[in-house]
Amino acid sequence: MTRAALPTAAGDTFPRLVGDIGGTHARFALILAEGEPLVHTRVLPSPAFGGPAQAIAAYLEAVRAPAPRWCAFGIASPVWEDQVRMTNLHWRFSISALRAALGLDVLRVMNDFAVLAMAIPALRPADLRQVGGGAPRAGAAIGLIGPGTGLGVSGLVPCGADYVPVAGEGGHATLAARGREEAELIEWIGERHGHVSAERLVSGPGLENLYLAHAARQGVAVAALDAAEIGARALAGTDPLCVQALDSLCAFLGTAAADLALILGAHGGICIGGGIVPRLGAFFDRSPFRARFEDQGRFRGYLARIPTRVIQAQHPALLGAARVLAQLARSGEPAA
Repeated sequence: MTRAALPTAAGDTFPRLVGDIGGTHARFALILAEGEPLVHTRVLPSPAFGGPAQAIAAYLEAVRAPAPRWCAFGIASPVWEDQVRMTNLHWRFSISALRAALGLDVLRVMNDFAVLAMAIPALRPADLRQVGGGAPRAGAAIGLIGPGTGLGVSGLVPCGADYVPVAGEGGHATLAARGREEAELIEWIGERHGHVSAERLVSGPGLENLYLAHAARQGVAVAALDAAEIGARALAGTDPLCVQALDSLCAFLGTAAADLALILGAHGGICIGGGIVPRLGAFFDRSPFRARFEDQGRFRGYLARIPTRVIQAQHPALLGAARVLAQLARSGEPAA
């Protein structure tokens, strides 16, 4: 993350630009003054641009708003140092060069799920749909996981009166099988991709992998389908293989979410974001997800007390980026 001298007055930090950039979509909004809501929210296709500078320029031209002074955005990539290379998109860029090109006083670039995690404390009860039992414990760690173009994983750790996000790459941890069927699915995918991370199965491309793996396991010849078509057929109940693939994704997500809850001690709950699960509705509620989440041997009772909740808010990561900048303005220190 780049650092710059901070303005002495909060008013000097506006307008603030916030963003959420993934492998498929780039979302942006502006905050024009202290206490005002996000405005001029737009969703752009990430692959249509050569990098964040071009996407942001296109956004600012479209909304014809004043040039931003401060900016924070999440990006679907590890953010180690000045040079950023996205995992599931062709973008490579320098944070310091981007700040200079945009004429920003302050720029914060963070992992997209760390930014999304920052939104969780500000979400309304209606923005979270609980699946299964359990109740959150106030002031405890919170886990976040969600499949989309990839598999994002993060969490929140209490810090004073607020939280700080954990920025990691848990989606690339090795995924374990439960039973022979899952072992055979993982073996089939591993023969084609090598290392089988959670993201290889719990993501849009992962759903495509699972569809083909189920077909191969059953000796059925099928044409490849994209994730959107597999999901649509599964939700409509018109294709048993698609239903099996989506059920498997939900079960594997339950395994990964349970691992995250155990690692973080996430008594504040596990939240599920990303572009896939919030669209599944009742299918997800009926899926093997929650049963798999709790089915962890001696720690079944421990996990049964932890709630799992689906984030249903629209563009929540933009709210998270806004909280990153608000936290920075209050303290003079970055959120992560």
